[in-house]
Amino acid sequence: MTARRPGAGGGPSALPAAGSASVSPVGTPDRDRFLDVLRLLVMGLVVLQHWWLPVLTRQPGELAATSVIGVDGGSTLTWFVQVMPLIFFVGGASNLLSWRSASGRGSTATAWVARRLRRIAWPVVPVAVVWIGAAHLLSVGGVPEQPVSVAAEAAGMVLWFLAVYVLVVVATPVLAAADARTGPWAAVALFAAAGLTDAARIATGSDTAGYANVVFVWLGLHQLGFLYARGALRARQGAVLAAVGAATVGVLALTGLYSPNMTGVFAMEASNVFPPNLVLASVGALQIGAAVLLRSWIGAWADRPGPSRVLDLLCPRLMTVYLWHMIPVSVVSGTLVYGLGVDTPQPMTVSWLLFGALGTAALTPLVVLTASLTARFEEPPRLLAGDPGPTLVLASAALIGGGLGALTGIGLGVGWKPLLALTAVAAGLLLMNAPRLRRVRPVG
Repeated sequence: MTARRPGAGGGPSALPAAGSASVSPVGTPDRDRFLDVLRLLVMGLVVLQHWWLPVLTRQPGELAATSVIGVDGGSTLTWFVQVMPLIFFVGGASNLLSWRSASGRGSTATAWVARRLRRIAWPVVPVAVVWIGAAHLLSVGGVPEQPVSVAAEAAGMVLWFLAVYVLVVVATPVLAAADARTGPWAAVALFAAAGLTDAARIATGSDTAGYANVVFVWLGLHQLGFLYARGALRARQGAVLAAVGAATVGVLALTGLYSPNMTGVFAMEASNVFPPNLVLASVGALQIGAAVLLRSWIGAWADRPGPSRVLDLLCPRLMTVYLWHMIPVSVVSGTLVYGLGVDTPQPMTVSWLLFGALGTAALTPLVVLTASLTARFEEPPRLLAGDPGPTLVLASAALIGGGLGALTGIGLGVGWKPLLALTAVAAGLLLMNAPRLRRVRPVG
């Protein structure tokens, strides 16, 4: 139960459709289980991070929040749990396959973008209503404001991925065309722009200059998924990508200009993800290259009856788990720390390991139960459909992306600001449902 920075932890690995078309003999003809394994890996690590990384202690009327990054070895741990590059890679593969399939059936780009935006925005509405409503009820009921605010901010912070993914979806048709024309050079150009952005940030000494990398880093990693989807990224290329990523990380680390922290749990902690930078992009290249290098083994394992059944059961509901898992995390941590006075033990100790393991055991059934009760909210209602045209799609994307970004920053708590941000998301959904204006031919 902690406020996290954008870029910390993971993202909804179920956002790209779990049933994406297969691009190889691995998996069934309509499913690439290699991508499913990456989705499930990301989602599992996201939930675990949100339990294991915060360090909470009770103080009079409030919760004091630090993180494992403040102790020896904590920063090293973050290099193993930062998995967001993998999910942008998976999203790139899934988006390209989906866009190719839709355009092959005659769908317009705006119809495809609208459908994807509905899949992003609609599931946020019910979870935001629950959180904002609960925060107001707890406040009225006399619960101290600060612990409620900590939980509400944490719930909002998980939405950062969806805010960025709005940009990714809108850019997909354009980037797909760039990939068709230039191949890997589109990704190279995006990563080169990330390096130039880093240079500007370092030269000016201001993080503000680095926020352009929200575009360049995440879209660059997404572009690598395009290469995979069309068969241009296989074991040999994966080995080269992993080697280049590892070498770049090593060189950048030697400069001393980058943080050793790869997640950034709290706002006061410097990290390589807020804003994203070339170190994060290089770690992503290393992770993606290594995953592709192991793809045949991963796919063969995932095609076995047992793992395939698990993937078929869990992958379609990972978006629900991502959005709703902070409720059981907040309930368990709030009950233990604020209710019973059981503070998080000193990180990297035996007590901390035991505390984390017991908490994980308690959380698992609660997360499963919460996901089973809320899965009905994942699919947009049928009335939200159609092709609104380019103007309305872009306006809707601005409303949805802006609303999600605002909820990320202010949380799902008490006051008019969360309500206004949620209204922007809902307005974006409704705007996409407006009938497309027909052209009236002039008479004569």
